[in-house]
Formats: sequence, C-alpha cells, structure tokens
Amino acid sequence: MVWEALSDGLAEALRAAGLYDPARFARLELAIPRESAHGDWTTNLALQIAKELKRPPRAVAEALAAGFPLAGSPFEAVEVAGAGFLNFRYARAFLDGLPARIIAAGGRFGGSQVGDDHACLVEYVSANPTGPLNVVSARAAAVGAALVRLLRATGHRCDGEFYVNDAGTQVDLLGASVAARFAQRIGEPRPLPEAGYQGGYVADLAAALPEAEARAALGGDGATWFRDRALERMVAAQRADLDAYGAEFARWFRESELHGSGAVDQALAELGARGMLYDAEGARWLSTTRFGDDKDRVVVRGTGLPTYLLPDIAYHRDKRARGYRHAIDLWGPDHHAYVGTLMAGLAALGLEPDFLEVLIVQQVNLLAGGQPVGMSKRAGEFITLRDLMDEVGADCAKFFFLMRSTSAHLDFDLDLAKRQNDENPAYYVQYAHARIASILRYAAERGLAPEPGAGAALEQPEEIALVRRLAAFPEVVRGAAAAREPHRIPAFLMETAAEFHRFYHHCRVVGEDAARSRRRLAVAEAARVVLANGLALLGVSAPERMERAAEAVS
Repeated sequence: MVWEALSDGLAEALRAAGLYDPARFARLELAIPRESAHGDWTTNLALQIAKELKRPPRAVAEALAAGFPLAGSPFEAVEVAGAGFLNFRYARAFLDGLPARIIAAGGRFGGSQVGDDHACLVEYVSANPTGPLNVVSARAAAVGAALVRLLRATGHRCDGEFYVNDAGTQVDLLGASVAARFAQRIGEPRPLPEAGYQGGYVADLAAALPEAEARAALGGDGATWFRDRALERMVAAQRADLDAYGAEFARWFRESELHGSGAVDQALAELGARGMLYDAEGARWLSTTRFGDDKDRVVVRGTGLPTYLLPDIAYHRDKRARGYRHAIDLWGPDHHAYVGTLMAGLAALGLEPDFLEVLIVQQVNLLAGGQPVGMSKRAGEFITLRDLMDEVGADCAKFFFLMRSTSAHLDFDLDLAKRQNDENPAYYVQYAHARIASILRYAAERGLAPEPGAGAALEQPEEIALVRRLAAFPEVVRGAAAAREPHRIPAFLMETAAEFHRFYHHCRVVGEDAARSRRRLAVAEAARVVLANGLALLGVSAPERMERAAEAVS
C-alpha cells in the first residue's frame, strides 16, 4: 500500500535527520493533491514540526527530503515546495506495473489491514417501528451500510445493527391507531387516539389483520394484541425494504430485550455503585454534569419508570459487553442536542471516552421539477424508501445519497436521478464500467486479452493519468473509512470515470498493434476493477451492459 510505504519512508527520514519522536510522527498528515503539478502525494509534516524545532520549515523539509529512502519505494522524486511542503512523485516503473497488480488483486484492490481487526459496531437507521421508512432513513441506510463495508475493507471487524424502539408510548399509540382503524373497518365507531398515527398504512395494517381474532381483541382488553400485531408487521416491512435496498444488519436488537433481560436495572445498579445517582424532586437523577453535560438528567421518574436515557445507556453497555471496542451511531438531525447527554451517561458508567462516536445524518429534500416534494404517494407523490426505490432504483438512490457529506443537507433531484445519460452521476460511473466490459468483449472476439506483462511501458499522457488515478484508490478507501466520509468514494469514481473516458477517446484500445492493444486492455481492465470495487463499497451494482439514448453497450 502506497500510504504505508510513504509513512514508513517519512519515519526513516525523520530518524536519518535525528528528528524522530513518536508524538511528532503521530501528527503526520498525508494527502493526494488535486493538481498533478503538485505531485502524487504531499505532506505538511515539516511545517507542523518546525515551530517546536525552532527551525525554518523549508530547512526541515529539505532534511526530510534528503533522508527519504527512494530506492525500492513507489516514488522517483521528493520535492520541497512553498513554505515547506514535501511533494512525492511516482516512479514510472511503479505506474507501468500497477495495472498488473490491480488485475491480480481483483476484488481485494483498495483494501488494507490498517484497522488491525478492531471490533466496531455501526448502528444505523433504527427508525421507530411506527411507519414506513422515509427518505432520511433511506439516506442513513446508504451511509451506514457503506461505512460497514469501508471499515471491513480496511481491516476492521465490523457489524451493522438496527435498534428497534419497541418499548414505549409510540408503539402503544400505533396499536391503538390500528385498533381504531379496524373498528371503523367493521363499522364500529372508534376515534383515533389523540396524537395517533393517521397515515394510510395504518388502515392497511388494520385490513391485514385476521378478522375473528381482531374482533375478539377489540371486544376485550386487546390493546396489547393490536400493538404486537402492528409492531411485527411494521418491523417485517422495514426489514423487507432494507433487504431490497441492500442494507445488511448482523442483528435487529429490540429495546424490549433490554427490559426483559434486566439489563436496564443492571445499568442503573452499576451507575449507583459508581456513585453517579442521587434522588431529588421525587425522581432519580444521573450526575451527567460531571462529564460535560449542561445539566443533570432524570433516569427514573417518580412513577418508577425509566426515562429514555437509561435504556440507551444500558444498550451501549450491552454493545461494549459484546466485545465491540467502538460504537458508531447514525442519528437524525433532531437528536443533535442529545449527543453530549448520552456521552456523559456512558462516561458515568465508566466506558472508554472514545467508545461512542455519533454521526448526524442531515435532512433530505426531494425535488421534482425543481420544486420540493412533501406529500405521500397516496396524494400523488412519494417520500418512502420503497417508493424511492420504485421510482429511481436502489442503485441510483444510494449513489445520490452518498455523493454529499453526511453532515450536509441534501437536495435529491428526482428528475436527474431518472435520466439515463451522463448527466446522472450514478449512470455515468456505471456506464464507464459497462463500456470497459464491452471493449473487453470486443477484444476477446478478436483473440485479444489484457496482458500487462513486464516491460509494458505506458506511452500516452492519458494512459499515465488514468493509472495515476487508479493508484489513489486504496488511499481514498482508507481515508473515507478513517474520516467516516463515504462521499469520498463516489467523488473518486466520477473522477475515475472521466479519466477513463479521456483515455478511451485519445488512445485506441484495440488497434493494429497487438502488443499495444493488450497493454491498453490491461489498463482498461484495471480501471474496470477499480470502478467495480468502488461501486461495491457503495452497495451499487457494476453492470456489464447498459443502454443510453440511441446507443447500446452490449
């Protein structure tokens, strides 16, 4: 991996200059410049450490450049630039041999073991089981599943989990709402409960109930019966939608399990044993202000029932007890203010300060004809995950959701998502993959196959530029996983697709020169591998045949 070779080389350069210190080296930042004029990699390490060394940054950079071991590395030159940046350029021998290495690695190319088998759990979506999954949940599902894949690709032992909030007033309200709709179905007047659920799906749930059993439950104390049936059907529907969407969960964890197993009471007892609880105003409080919260929080009400904070603490205690060293939670923007409270609660329990990491998945605005879409499909438009998949396809939906940073609001242009041309970013990348597959089929019909043998030197600037782009893929994957920024992958894929199209238009891949054709086929195949691997990280398919306006790739 180039990143490892570069970091190892800089460590050696620091030692050669008598400047190595573990704390100093820990501040190392490596980046791939946007402009090729600035090299293939760059670092500002000299600028970072010059102040503490009381030396000019350029002098430090020059010392590091002199001590960097180029022999045997992927680089042919180290340049000092500007105030003290170090720019590194790939050796031509490295680039010439890269297509062969990419093809040999296949689906493994881009992966690494930097995670060192670190155990982590990504909890995502976790929507209340009181209605269909909406577009915010669709975005969270795309991001969460991509994070799991990225972390696994970089050597982490990672699972996904869905937390089902099946204990509390919201599911009771769902059951009561379904009971009211069933009563109306059979001609018995029963109003919806105040703050009940009014969506058309509630009537659908009521219509699906077995009539004899529902009548019996309606006539007696059947609140629990309606709640349980509605809950099971809603969870089953959510699971079916997420399965179709390609979101995978190792476990669907139910809040009711925490209460039934005694885990909530155990968490409360542990907090008490640590001296973190006190009684006031008829309730039991947790001293979260000791750990940075703006005020202490009630964990047990005067009624004896826990607030939502206590089972949340118990749930994360359970995550840690299952062996996960790190928990990543994806929450909606309405939970932003709760992050510090839960962090403080886990600190009160004694969990590691870095155990929990919360990512806020921002709002999605659906646009059609340039105007916001805010109604249900039953009124002629749509907002659910299932409707979105039906309208634009799961692949396109995921690609669009992953194009922007999770922390940024997203305008989802439905008209653009439905276009089958290069204006649609998802289509553009998939089409590049399909075009390469078409080229390879065309070559095979003529007895040609990729042959990136030794000494197959790259010739044209467009060939070299494409291979340089492919070389960056492992670092893009590593950086996206480390920064929790899946949007780096679609950005890279769009750039790679554009670089491939430039290569395709300037370099005849299958021509009269068989040796050159085989080499260029190897470059194309390497690009195909990288596009396929990147799309797989997003949970998006890499088709081998596609069509667009009056042109078929088959």
